Amino acid sequence: MTAKTVGEALVAGLQKRGVSCVFGIPGVHTVELYRGLAASGIRHVTPRHEQGAGFMADGYARVSGKPGVAFVITGPGLTNTLTPMAQARADSVPMLAVSGVNASGTLGKGHGHLHELPDQHALAKTVALVSEHVAQPAGLENALDHAFAPFSAGRPGPTHIQIPLDVAGAAADNGANAPPPAPTPLDSALITKAANRLSAATNVVILAGGGMKTANNALQALAEQLDAPVVQTVNARGLMHGHPLTVPASPSLKATRALIEDADCVLALGTELGPTDYDMYATGSMPRMAGLIRVDICPAQLARHETELAITGHAGQAAAALLAALPGPAKQAQGAERAEHTRAAAFEEIGPGYRRQVEVLNAMRAAVPNALMVGDSTQPIYAGNLYYDHDRPGGWFNAATGYGALGFGIPAAIGAAIAAPDTSVICIAGDGGAQFSLPEIMSAVDEDLPITFVLWNNRGYGEIAASMEAVDVPVVGCDPTPPDFEAAAKSFGIPFTRVPMEPQTIAAALSEASGRGAPSILEINITGPGPGQE
Repeated sequence: MTAKTVGEALVAGLQKRGVSCVFGIPGVHTVELYRGLAASGIRHVTPRHEQGAGFMADGYARVSGKPGVAFVITGPGLTNTLTPMAQARADSVPMLAVSGVNASGTLGKGHGHLHELPDQHALAKTVALVSEHVAQPAGLENALDHAFAPFSAGRPGPTHIQIPLDVAGAAADNGANAPPPAPTPLDSALITKAANRLSAATNVVILAGGGMKTANNALQALAEQLDAPVVQTVNARGLMHGHPLTVPASPSLKATRALIEDADCVLALGTELGPTDYDMYATGSMPRMAGLIRVDICPAQLARHETELAITGHAGQAAAALLAALPGPAKQAQGAERAEHTRAAAFEEIGPGYRRQVEVLNAMRAAVPNALMVGDSTQPIYAGNLYYDHDRPGGWFNAATGYGALGFGIPAAIGAAIAAPDTSVICIAGDGGAQFSLPEIMSAVDEDLPITFVLWNNRGYGEIAASMEAVDVPVVGCDPTPPDFEAAAKSFGIPFTRVPMEPQTIAAALSEASGRGAPSILEINITGPGPGQE
């Protein structure tokens, strides 16, 4: 019997840790990493660019709750993946990039080998939470343990393993295998202290972040007990859909800030309090948060803002524990009235243009209930991030906050569809952003995924042009000519529909497209007839 290679042991190690799908483009530097993959049962999805592999892994992880895994080659494969890794770090998404690296004896010598970087390992460390170099076959298991550790304890994010060419094909050596680290238990004394403060307060506001997206029931029960409005960051949208206490509005809006600043106790659950959520207009200030009680899984994150009471732990578990510790009957604090007033004022504040775009989103939600809406940086996504109430926890996510990488939407939607094969997926991308990753649609065709790619075609970088005009900067570089998306759809072999920006027309077309259960393109024509249709 032939001895198992390091590449085969890698695949087995991933499978042992629950990996069932990888996204990658094979190359001569990763041939040995693919040995054993076909027989493993792990699904392999081939993107058209390594950036697509990374964003697919991101979308897969957000929906499945499991780490997304990308296989990429040495050098350009890894550098192409750094942008998705940075987005995953900004949004606390569990993602593992596995790459090759040049042969051990050549590293750092600058001889000009294929795909050579001066120091690939050091480069990866600037973005990854953990970057492991497997110098010897016996080091593989330890590298996997270290790379997977952030996924089970603490704030998740991207990790990286690189395996030299000479090591990947060598005989495997079973090294030590450590159990995953246990999550930090909640401090019961701090929970009791926080519960007493919340009980004594008369005007509580809850800030819910992405760390709460799997804890809808605990959040709702706690909010109802406290009669507290719940402000949702972008990554928390979909929680408490339609509930009288929900405030699906950006905490950067004046109306939402007023609600927060009127509170005598603010409870922040699983939110990093980042400026792309709380100060997107770059005022240089955060809303004032009286009596701030903060729960976060990361102690370092808790130390970054002044807090009256900081609790380390999973936000959803903390919400359940706080509910159990609250003394007395439910509060009567006019929470629903405060939330309703804030919703109305916030929706008015975003202005007529954004309100019209939110109406489109509402119509899309009604046409395809409980869908996953995955967005790129484009006008209706900006509008929705300001104000939109989605109907599925964890079902609204995009790259327009945090790292803000264009080209995210199309490949992330593919990863999301693979993670939830029985769910309709709606990808919303602008014509500008779509051109970053348009070829990835062929991956959706290869996998026969139920994704409707909604392309918001305003023939340029409309949001950037508006930003330049707002500060009297002459608009330059914001009008790249889009391709003929109808011709592109034909080349992909998928259906295409073009509609005007009219909510009910869009909803009808989206319902028909989604009903096909297969990839299609729906173009929303913003400025007139499409290419070749004048």
